[in-house]
Amino acid sequence: IIGLTGLVVGGKLVVDNSVEIASSMGVSEKIIGLTIVAAGTSLPELLTSVVAALKKNSDIAIGNVIGSNIFNIFLILSISSIIKPISYNLKFNWDLLLLIVGTLLLLVFMLTGKKKKLDRWEAVILFLIYASYTTYLVIQEI
Repeated sequence: IIGLTGLVVGGKLVVDNSVEIASSMGVSEKIIGLTIVAAGTSLPELLTSVVAALKKNSDIAIGNVIGSNIFNIFLILSISSIIKPISYNLKFNWDLLLLIVGTLLLLVFMLTGKKKKLDRWEAVILFLIYASYTTYLVIQEI
């Protein structure tokens, strides 16, 4: 319970302070949301997945990622929209396209090969896509 509390408090501190610093530097809300807030709120998931992978419980790591995405899209987005309807912004078309491509790539990577697992080289591809996209967003902001 101490570890969980530390994760929650630490994640909140990282997100709150990062958002404040980024906002004071004039960074757009889109960039803050797609990078800082996303990373800060995903730190507990990352830690859970890493621990599960180290303990050879890869199903927990994969289930954590898939479950988190389902939860965020269907529950968080819907409840937020129930409270205050969210208008669609065409600027998010590329972000949604990247989400779809990433999901399809993960599906292909997981279902191909003899062992039906995400190999290191496939994980590197996914990470490079994320790093490239984040870099692209930051460059667009400058």
